[in-house]
Amino acid sequence: MRTTLDLPDNLMNEAMKMTRIKTKTKVIITALEQLIRKSQLSEIKEFKGKINLDIDLETIRGRK
Repeated sequence: MRTTLDLPDNLMNEAMKMTRIKTKTKVIITALEQLIRKSQLSEIKEFKGKINLDIDLETIRGRK
């Protein structure tokens, strides 16, 4: 998808320098992937302590 963006040069240059990514397109793709990943992790963390899996690790590991 082609999109025209008006991004601050200093922000883009700093992102390219910090990530060592050479193209603006790849920097934006990477940033979007990381944003999505961070959001998904936040959603998963909401379930911490709320799910009872009733798993016997000793059995799973083959220890009896």
